[in-house]
Amino acid sequence: MTTNPQTNLDHLNSVSAETAAGDFLKCCGSNNWARRMVAERPFMSLNHLLESAEQIWWSLDAADWLEAFHSHPKIGEKKATAPTSDQSKRWSEAEQAGVKDAAAETLQMLTTLNREYEEKFGFIFIVCATGKSSEEMLEILRDRLGNNSEDELRIAAAEQAQITQLRLKKLIDS
Repeated sequence: MTTNPQTNLDHLNSVSAETAAGDFLKCCGSNNWARRMVAERPFMSLNHLLESAEQIWWSLDAADWLEAFHSHPKIGEKKATAPTSDQSKRWSEAEQAGVKDAAAETLQMLTTLNREYEEKFGFIFIVCATGKSSEEMLEILRDRLGNNSEDELRIAAAEQAQITQLRLKKLIDS
């Protein structure tokens, strides 16, 4: 049985604010972003939803971005710092499929560099991991460790925006 994205979009537009916020939080862990997405309803199309999500995301401040980052497990790990829905956990696991069969040395290096990254920047390494191998993610992590804090926060926010877009599409297509 196939699903109808418009039916799912209509459902998202018509559910209670609390339910919609819960659905949005599955896609992005910023409470402020989720509240503003609820207020933006109704969405006329998937494109309207995605454009609104992007516009709202980039209007938020760093504290909102950092809150969203906490809803992700570190690359190579399964548990996020903040409580997340079962759906978010499943999406994270699927997004990080590239580390599932990683060599032990790669996983150890990811753990070491994740810790170094977090110590340097004060937040976890965020990357849109979908379709990336563990080696690719490790190389991206190595490269980004050379950034300054201001640049890295914006890069991490852009990665979060990509993740949010993918998850919104999954939410509507499910």
